[in-house]
Amino acid sequence: MAGVKHERDDSGNDVDAKAMRGQVDGRDDILAMFTDYRTELDEHHDRRERIVKASRDITALSKKMVRDTPPHPLAPPILKENTPRLSQISDLFHSIAPDLQGPNAWRYQRQISPALQEYIEAISFSHYLTTQTLITYAEAQASIPAGILLSEEDYLLGLFDLTGEMMRFAINTIATGDRSQAIGDKERKRDVLSDLREIRVGFEGLDVGRSGHLKGQVDSKMGVMQTSVQKVESAVYGMIIRGRERPAGWVPDTTERVVEVQSH
Repeated sequence: MAGVKHERDDSGNDVDAKAMRGQVDGRDDILAMFTDYRTELDEHHDRRERIVKASRDITALSKKMVRDTPPHPLAPPILKENTPRLSQISDLFHSIAPDLQGPNAWRYQRQISPALQEYIEAISFSHYLTTQTLITYAEAQASIPAGILLSEEDYLLGLFDLTGEMMRFAINTIATGDRSQAIGDKERKRDVLSDLREIRVGFEGLDVGRSGHLKGQVDSKMGVMQTSVQKVESAVYGMIIRGRERPAGWVPDTTERVVEVQSH
């Protein structure tokens, strides 16, 4: 009668062959598991690198759109110049859309968030100059390729930055003599100062809780937004009160200490 086959270990002791194979299989399973982990980590780092690069490129293109926007309502040549940039931004969003699906939309939120905020600032400024209204969340989301999630937080933080561009626009229009756009007139129902004040009231009424990442960002941008509105108020008051004394081409000094004024 045949006996059970045994093998010997390094110490010369008998080892059951089946048990030996079980140990080998167990080691293979562990190696396979760590191989999967390594592959997943490599994919994560590659995905993150693609998103970071695209985010930087989108941010740069959005900044160019804002910087090159003239201090007056958008003319057709400017709209035409911004069209290829918007196309480039759209292509960049498309390129990383597969990397931002499902849970990854939140996993890489911090990497794509700066680009989304800068993009919102750029398109909201263009939208304001052409329509004199704020771009809605739905309109902003619709302008981004499908598959890219625009969080409400990034939308709001982008609008915070918009107020700085509206301030620049108002100061420049006052300097060029077209003060009706900045402070309105009998024929003009709306003006930048009134719009900025309404935005300020809306933002100051935000409740983002007492802690968290969003709370810190809102607190930081809130002060900048309030200062931008105050600069326009000071410039407008100076133009109204001492307008006739100002030489042609006078530009308000926005670096001066901003005097607190009553909000209306």
